[in-house]
Amino acid sequence: MLGYRGAMRLPHLHPDELDAEQRALYDVLTSGPRRQAHSALDPALQLTDAEGRLQGPFNTFLVHPRLGMALQEISRLLRFDGLLGARVREIVILIVAASQRSNFEWAAHEAIARSIGVTDAEIAALAREEPISFVDPAEHAAARLARSLVTSGDVDDELYAQAQAALGDAGLFEVSTVVGIYRLVATQLATFRIAAPPGPWDGPSVTRP
Repeated sequence: MLGYRGAMRLPHLHPDELDAEQRALYDVLTSGPRRQAHSALDPALQLTDAEGRLQGPFNTFLVHPRLGMALQEISRLLRFDGLLGARVREIVILIVAASQRSNFEWAAHEAIARSIGVTDAEIAALAREEPISFVDPAEHAAARLARSLVTSGDVDDELYAQAQAALGDAGLFEVSTVVGIYRLVATQLATFRIAAPPGPWDGPSVTRP
């Protein structure tokens, strides 16, 4: 097991072991856009393992399938049908993952970020939780907004006005929702000891500022 010592705290259910509510959630997860989005990731980070069992945060959703269904719908909307550009969204997610030291979240979304052009230097700075001056105004505003939310839990008036100008009210709302959902997912991953590759902070090269 990677990322946490000891056994995962949840049963790793095979599709044949699911009850009706769990199966309905499983079918939504595995038949939607996540299947294609996860297919290029490392096998340990893909949506399902070789036996068809859900991996990562998705296995935790089966514990409470009605709530899991609601959570997957919010995360689906944010990832596949939201207003934010893909780079903006992935930058925000990596800021959250680094702030929470969430190894699974980081590993999955670092790979996605690289695939859409987030550079090695940008990813390294995000891992170190360093401020970055992105050229794109929406990326810059979203990164500053997310950083403020994960570090202080608040946004001052000046930053709010800048983010509003760059993102609009709906975009600002979406960034704050991405921050909230991925902090929630990081909490669930930690609570249930979901295995993950080591994060960049697990080595000597990254220290928290």
